[in-house]
Amino acid sequence: MNQTLVIGSAVVDVIVRVEHLPKCGEDVHVSRQSRSLGGCAYLVSDILRHFGAPYSLCTAVGGGMYGDFVYEQLKKRGVPIYVRKPEEENGCCYCLVEDEGDGERSFIVDHGIEYTFHESYLENIDTDSIDSVYICGLEIEEYTGWEIIHYLEKHPEYTVYFAPGPRIMRIPTDRMEKLLSLGVILHLNEGESMAFTGKDTVEEAAKEIFRRTGSPVVITLGEKGALAYDGKEIFFAPPVKTSVVDTIGAGDSHAGAVISARRFGLSWQEAITAANYVSAAVVAKEGGQLEDMDFAKVLESLPRDLREKIGK
Repeated sequence: MNQTLVIGSAVVDVIVRVEHLPKCGEDVHVSRQSRSLGGCAYLVSDILRHFGAPYSLCTAVGGGMYGDFVYEQLKKRGVPIYVRKPEEENGCCYCLVEDEGDGERSFIVDHGIEYTFHESYLENIDTDSIDSVYICGLEIEEYTGWEIIHYLEKHPEYTVYFAPGPRIMRIPTDRMEKLLSLGVILHLNEGESMAFTGKDTVEEAAKEIFRRTGSPVVITLGEKGALAYDGKEIFFAPPVKTSVVDTIGAGDSHAGAVISARRFGLSWQEAITAANYVSAAVVAKEGGQLEDMDFAKVLESLPRDLREKIGK
Protein backbone atom coordinates (compact mmCIF):
# COMPACT_ATOMS: atom_id res chain seq x y z
CA MET A 1 0.00 0.00 0.00
CA ASN A 2 1.21 3.52 -0.79
CA GLN A 3 1.67 6.02 1.97
CA THR A 4 0.68 9.50 3.10
CA LEU A 5 3.40 12.06 3.69
CA VAL A 6 2.50 14.22 6.69
CA ILE A 7 4.38 17.52 6.62
CA GLY A 8 4.45 19.78 9.65
CA SER A 9 5.03 20.20 13.33
CA ALA A 10 5.49 18.03 16.38
CA VAL A 11 5.55 20.22 19.48
CA VAL A 12 5.02 20.20 23.21
CA ASP A 13 1.45 21.13 24.09
CA VAL A 14 1.50 22.91 27.44
CA ILE A 15 -2.14 22.68 28.53
CA VAL A 16 -3.10 25.39 31.00
CA ARG A 17 -6.54 25.37 32.58
CA VAL A 18 -7.80 28.62 34.06
CA GLU A 19 -11.12 29.82 35.46
CA HIS A 20 -11.36 32.23 32.55
CA LEU A 21 -9.03 33.85 30.06
CA PRO A 22 -7.44 36.95 31.61
CA LYS A 23 -8.11 40.47 30.45
CA CYS A 24 -5.23 42.91 30.08
CA GLY A 25 -3.80 43.68 33.53
CA GLU A 26 -5.80 40.93 35.27
CA ASP A 27 -4.30 38.26 37.52
CA VAL A 28 -5.73 34.74 37.19
CA HIS A 29 -4.62 31.51 38.82
CA VAL A 30 -3.90 28.26 36.99
CA SER A 31 -6.17 25.47 38.19
CA ARG A 32 -4.17 22.73 36.47
CA GLN A 33 -1.51 22.31 33.82
CA SER A 34 0.05 19.42 31.97
CA ARG A 35 2.12 18.77 28.88
CA SER A 36 1.87 16.28 26.07
CA LEU A 37 3.13 15.64 22.57
CA GLY A 38 1.13 17.65 20.06
CA GLY A 39 1.35 19.64 16.85
CA CYS A 40 -1.10 19.44 13.96
CA ALA A 41 1.01 17.16 11.78
CA TYR A 42 1.93 14.83 14.61
CA LEU A 43 -1.68 14.46 15.74
CA VAL A 44 -2.82 13.74 12.19
CA SER A 45 -0.06 11.16 11.76
CA ASP A 46 -0.92 9.47 15.05
CA ILE A 47 -4.47 8.84 13.86
CA LEU A 48 -3.06 7.31 10.67
CA ARG A 49 -0.93 5.09 12.89
CA HIS A 50 -3.94 4.02 14.91
CA PHE A 51 -5.82 3.07 11.74
CA GLY A 52 -2.83 1.17 10.39
CA ALA A 53 -2.60 3.49 7.38
CA PRO A 54 0.98 3.78 6.05
CA TYR A 55 2.53 7.22 6.56
CA SER A 56 5.75 9.13 7.13
CA LEU A 57 5.89 12.13 9.44
CA CYS A 58 8.18 14.77 8.00
CA THR A 59 8.93 17.04 10.95
CA ALA A 60 12.17 18.66 11.99
CA VAL A 61 12.91 17.97 15.67
CA GLY A 62 14.96 20.71 17.27
CA GLY A 63 16.80 21.07 20.54
CA GLY A 64 16.26 22.77 23.86
CA MET A 65 13.92 21.51 26.56
CA TYR A 66 10.98 21.30 24.14
CA GLY A 67 12.97 19.60 21.40
CA ASP A 68 14.34 17.02 23.83
CA PHE A 69 10.80 16.28 25.04
CA VAL A 70 9.52 15.84 21.48
CA TYR A 71 12.49 13.65 20.59
CA GLU A 72 12.01 11.34 23.58
CA GLN A 73 8.25 11.10 23.12
CA LEU A 74 8.53 10.26 19.41
CA LYS A 75 11.11 7.59 20.20
CA LYS A 76 8.88 6.21 22.97
CA ARG A 77 5.98 5.85 20.53
CA GLY A 78 8.15 4.27 17.84
CA VAL A 79 7.83 7.15 15.38
CA PRO A 80 10.80 7.40 12.97
CA ILE A 81 12.67 10.71 13.33
CA TYR A 82 13.95 11.65 9.89
CA VAL A 83 15.23 15.14 10.70
CA ARG A 84 17.01 16.10 13.94
CA LYS A 85 18.50 19.56 14.36
CA PRO A 86 19.42 19.88 18.06
CA GLU A 87 21.34 23.09 17.34
CA GLU A 88 18.04 24.87 16.57
CA GLU A 89 15.24 25.43 19.10
CA ASN A 90 12.00 23.47 19.02
CA GLY A 91 8.91 25.50 19.85
CA CYS A 92 5.83 24.77 21.92
CA CYS A 93 2.13 25.54 22.06
CA TYR A 94 0.44 26.97 25.15
CA CYS A 95 -3.14 25.71 25.09
CA LEU A 96 -5.41 27.81 27.31
CA VAL A 97 -8.70 26.20 28.34
CA GLU A 98 -11.36 27.84 30.50
CA ASP A 99 -12.73 25.70 33.34
CA GLU A 100 -16.08 27.46 33.03
CA GLY A 101 -16.17 27.29 29.25
CA ASP A 102 -17.25 24.73 26.69
CA GLY A 103 -13.81 23.18 26.26
CA GLU A 104 -12.80 25.55 23.47
CA ARG A 105 -9.09 26.30 23.47
CA SER A 106 -7.01 29.35 22.71
CA PHE A 107 -3.45 28.89 21.48
CA ILE A 108 -0.28 30.88 22.08
CA VAL A 109 2.33 29.35 19.81
CA ASP A 110 6.11 29.66 19.96
CA HIS A 111 7.32 28.59 16.51
CA GLY A 112 10.64 26.82 16.17
CA ILE A 113 12.41 24.61 13.65
CA GLU A 114 9.46 22.20 13.59
CA TYR A 115 7.39 24.55 11.42
CA THR A 116 9.96 24.65 8.61
CA PHE A 117 10.28 22.48 5.52
CA HIS A 118 13.07 21.92 3.03
CA GLU A 119 12.98 19.19 0.39
CA SER A 120 16.21 17.86 1.88
CA TYR A 121 14.11 16.75 4.88
CA LEU A 122 12.79 13.95 2.64
CA GLU A 123 16.15 12.33 1.87
CA ASN A 124 15.57 9.40 4.28
CA ILE A 125 11.88 8.94 3.41
CA ASP A 126 10.67 6.47 0.77
CA THR A 127 9.24 9.14 -1.54
CA ASP A 128 8.51 6.62 -4.32
CA SER A 129 5.64 5.20 -2.25
CA ILE A 130 3.93 8.56 -1.57
CA ASP A 131 0.54 9.12 -3.19
CA SER A 132 -1.00 11.64 -0.78
CA VAL A 133 0.18 14.51 1.39
CA TYR A 134 -1.18 16.36 4.42
CA ILE A 135 -0.21 20.00 4.96
CA CYS A 136 -1.27 22.61 7.52
CA GLY A 137 -1.73 26.35 7.14
CA LEU A 138 0.81 27.17 9.86
CA GLU A 139 3.65 25.73 7.79
CA ILE A 140 2.43 27.44 4.60
CA GLU A 141 2.43 30.76 6.47
CA GLU A 142 6.06 30.24 7.59
CA TYR A 143 9.06 31.59 5.68
CA THR A 144 9.62 28.16 4.09
CA GLY A 145 5.98 27.86 3.02
CA TRP A 146 6.80 28.31 -0.65
CA GLU A 147 9.16 25.34 -0.45
CA ILE A 148 6.20 23.10 0.42
CA ILE A 149 4.20 24.54 -2.46
CA HIS A 150 7.06 24.11 -4.94
CA TYR A 151 7.47 20.49 -3.81
CA LEU A 152 3.77 19.83 -4.41
CA GLU A 153 3.96 21.48 -7.83
CA LYS A 154 6.54 18.87 -8.81
CA HIS A 155 4.08 16.10 -7.93
CA PRO A 156 0.66 16.74 -9.49
CA GLU A 157 -0.08 13.04 -9.00
CA TYR A 158 -0.40 13.52 -5.22
CA THR A 159 -3.74 13.85 -3.47
CA VAL A 160 -3.19 16.80 -1.14
CA TYR A 161 -5.19 17.35 2.06
CA PHE A 162 -4.89 20.90 3.34
CA ALA A 163 -6.03 22.06 6.80
CA PRO A 164 -5.55 25.86 6.78
CA GLY A 165 -6.61 26.25 10.43
CA PRO A 166 -7.84 29.29 12.36
CA ARG A 167 -5.24 31.58 10.75
CA ILE A 168 -6.69 30.93 7.30
CA MET A 169 -7.20 34.64 6.62
CA ARG A 170 -3.56 35.40 7.46
CA ILE A 171 -2.05 33.05 4.88
CA PRO A 172 -0.58 35.24 2.11
CA THR A 173 -3.03 35.45 -0.79
CA ASP A 174 -0.54 34.37 -3.44
CA ARG A 175 0.30 31.20 -1.52
CA MET A 176 -3.35 30.39 -0.91
CA GLU A 177 -4.29 30.92 -4.55
CA LYS A 178 -1.46 28.68 -5.72
CA LEU A 179 -2.56 25.87 -3.37
CA LEU A 180 -6.16 26.17 -4.52
CA SER A 181 -4.97 25.90 -8.12
CA LEU A 182 -3.28 22.59 -7.23
CA GLY A 183 -6.66 21.07 -6.40
CA VAL A 184 -6.13 20.57 -2.68
CA ILE A 185 -8.82 18.94 -0.55
CA LEU A 186 -9.60 21.49 2.15
CA HIS A 187 -10.45 20.35 5.67
CA LEU A 188 -11.69 23.23 7.82
CA ASN A 189 -14.36 24.18 10.33
CA GLU A 190 -17.61 26.06 9.92
CA GLY A 191 -16.30 29.48 10.93
CA GLU A 192 -13.18 29.17 8.80
CA SER A 193 -15.16 28.15 5.73
CA MET A 194 -17.55 31.08 5.92
CA ALA A 195 -14.85 33.64 6.75
CA PHE A 196 -12.78 32.47 3.79
CA THR A 197 -15.61 32.44 1.26
CA GLY A 198 -17.79 35.24 2.62
CA LYS A 199 -20.81 32.95 2.36
CA ASP A 200 -23.66 32.83 4.88
CA THR A 201 -24.04 29.05 5.13
CA VAL A 202 -21.64 26.14 5.20
CA GLU A 203 -23.38 24.58 2.21
CA GLU A 204 -22.72 27.70 0.15
CA ALA A 205 -19.16 27.85 1.49
CA ALA A 206 -18.50 24.23 0.50
CA LYS A 207 -19.75 24.84 -3.04
CA GLU A 208 -17.65 27.99 -3.38
CA ILE A 209 -14.52 26.18 -2.19
CA PHE A 210 -15.16 23.36 -4.66
CA ARG A 211 -15.60 25.92 -7.43
CA ARG A 212 -12.13 27.25 -6.65
CA THR A 213 -10.33 23.92 -6.16
CA GLY A 214 -12.29 21.38 -8.21
CA SER A 215 -11.77 18.97 -5.31
CA PRO A 216 -13.91 17.67 -2.44
CA VAL A 217 -14.11 19.71 0.76
CA VAL A 218 -14.74 18.64 4.37
CA ILE A 219 -16.19 21.04 6.93
CA THR A 220 -16.50 20.15 10.61
CA LEU A 221 -19.53 21.58 12.41
CA GLY A 222 -18.66 21.00 16.07
CA GLU A 223 -21.65 19.78 18.01
CA LYS A 224 -23.64 19.65 14.74
CA GLY A 225 -21.45 17.00 13.10
CA ALA A 226 -19.64 17.38 9.77
CA LEU A 227 -20.30 17.66 6.07
CA ALA A 228 -18.46 16.88 2.86
CA TYR A 229 -19.10 18.04 -0.68
CA ASP A 230 -17.76 16.24 -3.75
CA GLY A 231 -19.05 18.61 -6.40
CA LYS A 232 -22.27 16.70 -6.88
CA GLU A 233 -23.72 15.94 -3.48
CA ILE A 234 -23.49 17.30 0.05
CA PHE A 235 -23.00 14.55 2.62
CA PHE A 236 -23.85 15.11 6.28
CA ALA A 237 -22.74 13.04 9.27
CA PRO A 238 -24.44 13.68 12.62
CA PRO A 239 -22.40 14.33 15.76
CA VAL A 240 -21.39 11.54 18.13
CA LYS A 241 -22.60 12.13 21.67
CA THR A 242 -19.74 12.90 24.05
CA SER A 243 -18.72 14.96 27.07
CA VAL A 244 -16.27 17.70 26.13
CA VAL A 245 -13.15 18.17 28.29
CA ASP A 246 -11.29 20.30 25.76
CA THR A 247 -11.22 20.67 21.97
CA ILE A 248 -7.45 20.41 21.54
CA GLY A 249 -6.70 18.25 18.50
CA ALA A 250 -10.34 17.81 17.47
CA GLY A 251 -9.81 19.10 13.95
CA ASP A 252 -6.47 17.33 13.54
CA SER A 253 -7.89 13.98 14.61
CA HIS A 254 -10.87 14.45 12.31
CA ALA A 255 -8.57 15.18 9.38
CA GLY A 256 -6.39 12.18 10.16
CA ALA A 257 -9.45 9.94 10.32
CA VAL A 258 -10.79 11.25 6.99
CA ILE A 259 -7.43 10.57 5.30
CA SER A 260 -7.30 7.08 6.82
CA ALA A 261 -10.87 6.27 5.84
CA ARG A 262 -10.32 7.36 2.26
CA ARG A 263 -7.13 5.29 2.21
CA PHE A 264 -9.24 2.22 3.00
CA GLY A 265 -11.75 3.01 0.26
CA LEU A 266 -14.57 4.50 2.33
CA SER A 267 -16.95 6.95 0.68
CA TRP A 268 -17.04 10.60 1.75
CA GLN A 269 -20.20 9.90 3.74
CA GLU A 270 -18.52 7.00 5.53
CA ALA A 271 -15.26 8.91 6.01
CA ILE A 272 -16.80 11.87 7.84
CA THR A 273 -18.98 9.49 9.86
CA ALA A 274 -15.94 7.55 11.08
CA ALA A 275 -14.03 10.80 11.67
CA ASN A 276 -16.82 12.11 13.91
CA TYR A 277 -16.36 9.09 16.18
CA VAL A 278 -12.62 9.74 16.42
CA SER A 279 -12.89 13.46 17.17
CA ALA A 280 -15.63 12.78 19.74
CA ALA A 281 -13.18 10.56 21.64
CA VAL A 282 -10.45 13.21 21.44
CA VAL A 283 -12.54 16.02 22.93
CA ALA A 284 -13.65 13.73 25.76
CA LYS A 285 -10.13 13.66 27.20
CA GLU A 286 -7.49 16.25 28.04
CA GLY A 287 -5.10 17.01 25.21
CA GLY A 288 -5.23 16.03 21.55
CA GLN A 289 -3.65 12.58 21.68
CA LEU A 290 -5.44 9.23 21.85
CA GLU A 291 -3.70 6.31 23.48
CA ASP A 292 -4.04 2.84 21.98
CA MET A 293 -6.67 1.88 24.55
CA ASP A 294 -8.69 4.99 23.72
CA PHE A 295 -8.60 4.20 20.01
CA ALA A 296 -9.61 0.59 20.59
CA LYS A 297 -12.78 1.89 22.22
CA VAL A 298 -13.41 4.13 19.23
CA LEU A 299 -13.20 1.14 16.91
CA GLU A 300 -15.61 -0.81 19.08
CA SER A 301 -18.11 2.03 18.85
CA LEU A 302 -17.98 2.34 15.06
CA PRO A 303 -20.86 0.92 13.03
CA ARG A 304 -20.03 -2.65 12.02
CA ASP A 305 -19.97 -1.94 8.29
CA LEU A 306 -17.32 0.74 8.77
CA ARG A 307 -15.19 -1.53 10.98
CA GLU A 308 -15.32 -4.21 8.32
CA LYS A 309 -14.30 -1.83 5.55
CA ILE A 310 -11.19 -0.67 7.38
CA GLY A 311 -10.36 -4.24 8.34
CA LYS A 312 -10.67 -3.76 12.09
